[in-house]
Amino acid sequence: MVGGRAPKKVDADGLWAYSLKLLGGRAMSTGEVRQKLVRRAEKEADIETTISKLREYGYLNDTQFAESFAAGRRDNEGFGRMRVLRDLRQRRVAPNLATEAVEQAFEGTDETARIEAFLERKYRNVNLGELLQEDKKLHGAYRRLRYAGFSSGASIRVLKRFAAQAEQLEDEPEIEPEA
Repeated sequence: MVGGRAPKKVDADGLWAYSLKLLGGRAMSTGEVRQKLVRRAEKEADIETTISKLREYGYLNDTQFAESFAAGRRDNEGFGRMRVLRDLRQRRVAPNLATEAVEQAFEGTDETARIEAFLERKYRNVNLGELLQEDKKLHGAYRRLRYAGFSSGASIRVLKRFAAQAEQLEDEPEIEPEA
């Protein structure tokens, strides 16, 4: 709610126009569209009718959405599997569909190379070997990698190249940001 007012309730035609406006702004999952339509619909039956119509016309396709979202987060943001999976679930994509899209997007990728590229991008113009000698900076880099969705083992292996004390990270409790 913006300004403390409830959104104006609309009929089936208004819901159709609203859903087209939503999808014209950015790609959305069926769950996201449904969540927004629930707030605007006069009748609940109109929601499913509108969603069916959107699917029929090809405006709403969760498989296509999940695949392109996962590939985009992998390529443009440089995130790891777990972060992309978490983001898809937050976007209300069915868990099995999200898992399948992430597996497909990351098939044949080298996590170590992706971690190195991530570190290079995030710490450009910095000598990582020197920076990571400080425990606080090392732990910060590790947390950053974990939050970006990279596995603990691969993150530690890469960090060991820059700092011998990276082995102590194995004793830290698992960092798993919530979905």
